Amino acid sequence: MIDSHRQAFKEEAYELLSELETSLLALEETPDDLETIGRVFRAMHTIKGSGAMFGFEEIAAFTHEVETVFDLVRNGKLAVTRDLINLTLAARDLIKGMLDASDGGGPIDDVTAVALVSELKKLVPREDQEGGTTPVEEKVADAPQAVVQKYATYRIRFKPAAEIFMNGTNPLNLIAELSQLGSHKTVAQIGKIPSLNDLQPELCYVLWDIILTTNRGKDAIEDVFIFVADDCELSIELIDDAEQASEGDYKKLGEILVEKGDISRAEMDEILSLQKRFGELAVAAGKVSPEGVQAALAEQQHVKEVRQERQAQEAMTSIRVPADKLDLLVNLVGELVTVQARLTQTATSRKDAELVNIAEEVERLSAELRDNALNIRMLPIGTTFSKFKRLVRDLSNELGKEIEMTTDGAETELDKTVIERLNDPLVHLIRNSIDHGIEYPDERAAAGKQRRGTVHLAAVHSGDSVLISIKDDGAGLDREAIRTKAVERGLIQSTAELPDKEIFAQIFAPGFSTAKKVTSVSGRGVGMDVVKRAIDALRGTIDISSQRGVGTTITVRIPLTLAIIESLLVKIREDCFVIPLSIVSECVELTREQVVESHGRNLANVRGHLVPYVPLRERFAISGEPPAIQQIVITDMDGYRVGFVVDHVIGEHQTVIKSLGRAYKNVDAVSGATILGDGNVALILDIPQLMRGVELAEKVA
Repeated sequence: MIDSHRQAFKEEAYELLSELETSLLALEETPDDLETIGRVFRAMHTIKGSGAMFGFEEIAAFTHEVETVFDLVRNGKLAVTRDLINLTLAARDLIKGMLDASDGGGPIDDVTAVALVSELKKLVPREDQEGGTTPVEEKVADAPQAVVQKYATYRIRFKPAAEIFMNGTNPLNLIAELSQLGSHKTVAQIGKIPSLNDLQPELCYVLWDIILTTNRGKDAIEDVFIFVADDCELSIELIDDAEQASEGDYKKLGEILVEKGDISRAEMDEILSLQKRFGELAVAAGKVSPEGVQAALAEQQHVKEVRQERQAQEAMTSIRVPADKLDLLVNLVGELVTVQARLTQTATSRKDAELVNIAEEVERLSAELRDNALNIRMLPIGTTFSKFKRLVRDLSNELGKEIEMTTDGAETELDKTVIERLNDPLVHLIRNSIDHGIEYPDERAAAGKQRRGTVHLAAVHSGDSVLISIKDDGAGLDREAIRTKAVERGLIQSTAELPDKEIFAQIFAPGFSTAKKVTSVSGRGVGMDVVKRAIDALRGTIDISSQRGVGTTITVRIPLTLAIIESLLVKIREDCFVIPLSIVSECVELTREQVVESHGRNLANVRGHLVPYVPLRERFAISGEPPAIQQIVITDMDGYRVGFVVDHVIGEHQTVIKSLGRAYKNVDAVSGATILGDGNVALILDIPQLMRGVELAEKVA
């Protein structure tokens, strides 16, 4: 149970760290936004409190130090600066490292922690450092032992003796020391200060009320005042802790004043008796009838009850489920879909009407279950976008460029597996836009552009896919440089007249680079071909459009999910194959006469347009004579139409994707397999790989 709670904390902490990073980046743009400051503070406060509760004392102690500095920001005592943002982002990274280390991800970097806290302390104004007598290094080292209790809130009244100044004690130092224990609100009661003529400057006339939330316990509070215990009146009352945290609104003002002894209960009742409710005042003024007031009260009470009930229901509508359980659910749904296909096939072959009805009912239910299970795994892609903002910020600083990142469509949902596998390709694309696309500020100014460049990341649904675009307003691709390099490397003929799209596509070739120098970011030509392969592995496509001097837009089309797909089932001799339906354009017949008329060029005339095709029987060396009329399945990839010749097209099929074993990981033209209703295995064709194979064969020829 304890491990499950610790795991739950870690999951929540990772989300909070992501929120913290996003908020810090937003705060850098709007440093005076109090709401964003509050988001930053709440994220750190929650990490600290939950961390201490579940045994992550080092995280709690370190976060407390950072939170203390940001408390000054929240109270308007410290301005948000770039140094503060840099240090807090570094602190965020360190907290993440501590979380990773708790799973055996490496040792905690104590030296960096101490250095970060020291740098943060340097930003604190001198007057707010008074009373902090404990050296930073000692506090960080000692904190894990000190943070052992749950957070609780105390009401503290500190009334120093009037003669306290005479023994050399400054009450403000004690208040400052007390504030180091946690978040606090302090109010000085100055009502007893006499007029100037009666004032004796050596006497203290002020008392302080402090509301303190801390996990150090009551003893730590008493320790602050231990040396003035005989020179003050001190009261410490526990007013809130974890057991009382969810009991609704806090006490009314009168109750608090009575508890503190500022007024008696009789005096409070006397004051309350003078106060009339609005309804009574309205009736007395003749503005409304008593019945009207009763009706309004009934409405108020009813709506209040309904809202309470709705809040209770909303609290139950969201639960946290480990990702591996969702993966297991989807796998089981996949097995169910396979069994359902077998049931349907069996029912059809036996021609039993009752069995067919049952099979159809199971098919309907399994389809609904499949759609719901896949929807559960859908996540907004905005979680990935927020990471890229940090990437752009850090990389532009490293390169000395001024770059702003804007996003659109963060709410667009994708399967969590797709989002995870999409991260690396998008990182490559954004790094290339920053390094090769966006010019240096002086170059942009000379070209009549704003000094600050822009990288725009957008996502939008398009049918059963999502379109993700990375657009920059940089220098654009150099068409002639790419063409020259491609000719040098033998990728295209020197006399070939190719459209821009095909020229730009050459940058995806392995080792291709037009960079004149290699930087720490890019230039070795090992990034874009990896991007292309990763997108192909996701069954996606990638498209480039660019204009010299204006900018470049790279558009990636990705399927919504990878677990279960709609596909086209085809057959060659006795072997079945699967082609993803999303890239199938149409199917046409291919007769023996048409094969003969093509004279081995493998071109089909489809409504006046020549479409190249690949005879899969030959490609896979399947023996036997093909039927008199074969089928061409025409696919559309990256704007290119290529046909694949099969014996028969069986029809649409729900394909539950199964990965191939290690022994088949290097097999070209196949990306996976699926189990058919009759128990046989059908291979899923890797269409992009097949197309590349055809292109390579043509070049060799």
